[in-house]
Amino acid sequence: MTQSTAIFWPVLAQVLLTYAIYMLVSARRIGAVKAGNARPSDFRIPAVEPAPSAAVVRNLSNQFELPVLFYAACLSLYVTGAADTAAVVASWMFVLARIAHSYVHVTSNRLRIRRPLFILSLVINLVQWLLLAFHIA
Repeated sequence: MTQSTAIFWPVLAQVLLTYAIYMLVSARRIGAVKAGNARPSDFRIPAVEPAPSAAVVRNLSNQFELPVLFYAACLSLYVTGAADTAAVVASWMFVLARIAHSYVHVTSNRLRIRRPLFILSLVINLVQWLLLAFHIA
């Protein structure tokens, strides 16, 4: 594996996280139906998400917000030949921060922990973009 393609391993890990959150949403919604907190028809156009799945659904939405910039940065780093060790390490750090953020979001949902993890992933993504900018400058 060349150094430049190594950047795709954290990308795949981030994609795997998104699929895991999809599965968790499904499990929580099925659990809500089985517990009598929701009916299957409630999910046609969910106006109110049952409490057990609400944070997970919001976390799923999060996977299509900041991670979109992560994907774009990784692809840009790869295309420009800037996917070096620093870029790969930053990418793994981003994914680890997002995993931690998701874990907190779907379990305790403690903002005092979740917010710093979000900010950490935001800063790491900025570092990715700065690495790209320095490379192409």
